[in-house]
Amino acid sequence: MSEVDVVVVGSGPNGLAAAVIMARAGHRVRVYETASRLGGGAASAPLTLPGYLHDVCSAVHPLAFESRFFQEFGLTDRVRFVVPEVSYAHPLDGRRAVLAYRDLNRTADELGRDGGRYSRLMRPLVERAAGVADFTGGSLLRIPPDPLAAVAFGLRSLEQGSPAWNLRFRGEAAAALVTGVAAHTMLHQPSLSGAGAGLALATYAHARGWPIPIGGTQAIADAMADDIRAHGGEIVTDHEVTSLDELPPARAVLLDVTPRAFARLGSGHLPAGYYEAMRRFRYGPGVAKVDFALSEPVPWADPAVTDAAAVHIGGTRAEIAASENAVERGRMPERPYVLVSQPTVFDPSRAPAGRHTLWAYTHVPAGSDVDRQEAVIRQVERFAPGFRDTILATRSRTAVDVARHNANYPGGDITAGVPTLPQLLRRPVLRPDPWRTPIPGVYLCSASTSPGPGVHGLAGWWAARSALRHEFGVRETPDLSPGS
Repeated sequence: MSEVDVVVVGSGPNGLAAAVIMARAGHRVRVYETASRLGGGAASAPLTLPGYLHDVCSAVHPLAFESRFFQEFGLTDRVRFVVPEVSYAHPLDGRRAVLAYRDLNRTADELGRDGGRYSRLMRPLVERAAGVADFTGGSLLRIPPDPLAAVAFGLRSLEQGSPAWNLRFRGEAAAALVTGVAAHTMLHQPSLSGAGAGLALATYAHARGWPIPIGGTQAIADAMADDIRAHGGEIVTDHEVTSLDELPPARAVLLDVTPRAFARLGSGHLPAGYYEAMRRFRYGPGVAKVDFALSEPVPWADPAVTDAAAVHIGGTRAEIAASENAVERGRMPERPYVLVSQPTVFDPSRAPAGRHTLWAYTHVPAGSDVDRQEAVIRQVERFAPGFRDTILATRSRTAVDVARHNANYPGGDITAGVPTLPQLLRRPVLRPDPWRTPIPGVYLCSASTSPGPGVHGLAGWWAARSALRHEFGVRETPDLSPGS
């Protein structure tokens, strides 16, 4: 008799989600993690000075409330969140920042002449936010659970993802607000996939907000790990798996790894065509990340920016597009797009009294070894004069460093595979069940599979459900609620 029923390789949000489901289904589960700390992209650590807690990758969680897995798991009953009234802010030179409030009406009111146009863009999506989440939260080859939401989402993505993206707005503010959130994707601006992802994130911003977990993002991973252990599962850290042949016998193996990593792990077991598909899977640009310990809050020129969960720095729509498209072409922009969050405004426990942390990253060509700390500081200073004087300590990582820290980020690509439309359709292969592999009992469950990047656990949720169905003959997902 085998010592385990299910093996999971990788303890990122998707691997942990898969392990939660399998353990809840009554199976003996073992998770292997290469690093000393579990969580992958959902981890926190003291990166700068003693007493300062920083999020290693993800910091703000637009999908925490909308993910079907997290809803069934009862995440909000297990982890305390703060939901700022301002989901994200977008500073512009020489004027007040543009703010995306949870309140769509308030956002539109402050956009002036483009307020009505912005409202008409977003309101049909916000009113059907659950349908948008269902449509984007799985394989795009499915029949949409809410066809009206899918149609509204598709038409708006076509508009904002094409050269017609400027026809709706008359001024700079609303256009910049939309592009700032679309640039999360590291895709060409404009592009259909970039617009779609940006509109989905904006939808959640106005529907339920962008939450920040108290105690850091690690709290999300720890909640899943606690549930796995409570249901008999085991998590083994500091254990690198280099081949499927090293794993103990199990009825199901779920891999929270990239396709190229799977090609290495499954070498000799994969059919030639599938092996080549894994090898051809495309990765995108990388990120360079800088964490700051600060003596005081960032001195934004517009104080309202302080109240935002996230800040998109880069100037106008045209500036952001130029910066992001330069990165796509392998160039390093002088004025980069920078994504920023200051979680200690909402969670003072992460720094000594009166002190603060700042989380920031910028996009760079894949595999870049260029330190972007100074470029990030200059861009923040552009909209927060005096910022440099508040810096007590920094921890800067290049894209090479990011990739070294997490093998699921090749070249520093935190999306685990460029999320263009063709690759969203075949993530990683063009099949209704892309999580199931040709090796019997083996499944992929990383962000390289549908529905793609983000801390949502959905790739693990879908992969585990497929494994339950095919390996154990179980079609119903077990009860994941707290206390059950």
